[in-house]
Amino acid sequence: MIRINEKIIATELLVIDEAGEKVGVLPLAEALALAKEKGLDLIEVAPMANPPVAKIMNFDKYRYQEIKKQKKQRAQQKVQELKQVRISGRSAQHDLEVKAKRVDEFLNEGNLVEIQLTLKGREKAHKDWAKQKLLDFIKMINPEHKVILEPRYGGRGFSMQVIKK
Repeated sequence: MIRINEKIIATELLVIDEAGEKVGVLPLAEALALAKEKGLDLIEVAPMANPPVAKIMNFDKYRYQEIKKQKKQRAQQKVQELKQVRISGRSAQHDLEVKAKRVDEFLNEGNLVEIQLTLKGREKAHKDWAKQKLLDFIKMINPEHKVILEPRYGGRGFSMQVIKK
């Protein structure tokens, strides 16, 4: 919570004026008088500092700048998505190459990629073969990746997760 004017509880403050110049360490009463004299507010911007830092400026302008700063940070934040790529135990070599290229694209975008090898029917009895097929597929991917979850069996087959280094 931001404290302004009389709501500030510190006895001494490092005061910065509206131009960004340091005024110095002042008692609260003197800092409030200086702010009122200029027709502006005294805003505590760093309450945990020693001494706490307060800025003389228009509170509405300060609040507007803070909201604008938060929106900019949110816009710059890249949310990491989980992308899934499914391959089959019977997939042809070219099909696997196309899927590997797609995994590379996802990794270059900064996404987390889950690769699922689906098994059907009697393929489920040959888990060693399926795991090797998944590891061979991983070798097709650009080498700049990191395996987060090792191949594990569950449900319809094997799955693993990779991310760009």
